[in-house]
Amino acid sequence: MDKNSLKIVIADNQAEVPKYKVIPRDFTFEEFGNYVFTGIRRAGKSYLLYQRMQQLLAQGVGWDEMLYVNFEDERLVGMAVDDLNLLLELHLEMYGKKPVLFLDEIQNIAGWEKFARRMADTKHRVYITGSNAKMLSKDIQSVLGARYIAVDVYPYDFKEFLTANEISVSHNTLLSTESKAVILRKFNDYFYFGGFPEGASLFAKRDYLTSVYQKIYLGDIATRHSVENTFALRILFKKLAESIKQPMSFTRIANIVSSTGAKVGKNTIINYIEYAKDAWLITSISNIAGKLVDKETNPKYYYTDNGILNLFLLDGNTSLLENLVAIHLLRKYGRSDAVFFYNKDIEVDFYIPDEYTAIQVSYALDHDDGTFDREVNALLKITKVLTCNRLLIITRDTEQTLESDNKTIEIIPAWKWLLQI
Repeated sequence: MDKNSLKIVIADNQAEVPKYKVIPRDFTFEEFGNYVFTGIRRAGKSYLLYQRMQQLLAQGVGWDEMLYVNFEDERLVGMAVDDLNLLLELHLEMYGKKPVLFLDEIQNIAGWEKFARRMADTKHRVYITGSNAKMLSKDIQSVLGARYIAVDVYPYDFKEFLTANEISVSHNTLLSTESKAVILRKFNDYFYFGGFPEGASLFAKRDYLTSVYQKIYLGDIATRHSVENTFALRILFKKLAESIKQPMSFTRIANIVSSTGAKVGKNTIINYIEYAKDAWLITSISNIAGKLVDKETNPKYYYTDNGILNLFLLDGNTSLLENLVAIHLLRKYGRSDAVFFYNKDIEVDFYIPDEYTAIQVSYALDHDDGTFDREVNALLKITKVLTCNRLLIITRDTEQTLESDNKTIEIIPAWKWLLQI
């Protein structure tokens, strides 16, 4: 890479970072921690870097002690891992100081993890972002060792979404009819259009979401993995969206996709799903009552953001509500063996072992069609086989507390639940 070009990139970044309007997220940086932030594109990973850099600037730390590079900058196309050390050399030439490193979307540089480990070993403070879930695969973690704190970054939760729209939440605002109405209107936006930070205050949200999805679908999945059968890939994502709430085996998915004329085998479906997980487009949870093979091969799939899921759906309220709950649980408890569903004789939408909490999701609790009894009975039955300290039914609007069989069941609207936990 040309040194003068790199100097221009560094200088441009120094001028731009302070200009960003950063809405602080609910995250506390450890003073001496090294971080790897991963998540879906446009989730706000870069803004966490901006947040940290602006904090340091406010504390009197200057650009002579910080180095920020965004590896999606088109001026850095062709940059290789050997060029990463050149950035350090340039900073030393310019300032003569060892910098705190902010390396944005570093997955674009093959072999980055060895450089990252060396930086930690040489006592550099390092903040890294990336959009590829394989950045934290077992192989890379073994290279990084315990030198980095891994953080999953999701689009805004509902509290952050309200903050981004300059709406404060307190006990009094929830009691006030007028302020509660404002919160409910914003929940409607959040429910249908999700929480991508850049889209939080846009009017043309669907156009924005379409552009984000296309970038993930084409750039992070199809192009990155040289997928030739893009029609089958597109059908797969549509069918997964239409099958939210249902466990789906690889064989069943392959049959459903093939029935549309997009002939595809089970192994190809497995690969496509892994690509989508790597890009954080989808995630999965397994059946806590299932055998090992069933846990791996018959999970339920959810989209990382309701806005993208809604691109695929017509009249998808029930799916959107369950997806919203699933992602909030994964955001809170983590993606690895922390959130499950239960399916053995009875079906319960979510079970959280760490909290001994069972959750049903029901858009509308209707006594006439049996929905109310079905949801309540499932929760009562799961207490016979799993420890349950809390039983919840999350709805769109209904709120009540029910006592049955010496058990308390909380029925709570999703918007209120999202603001509670």
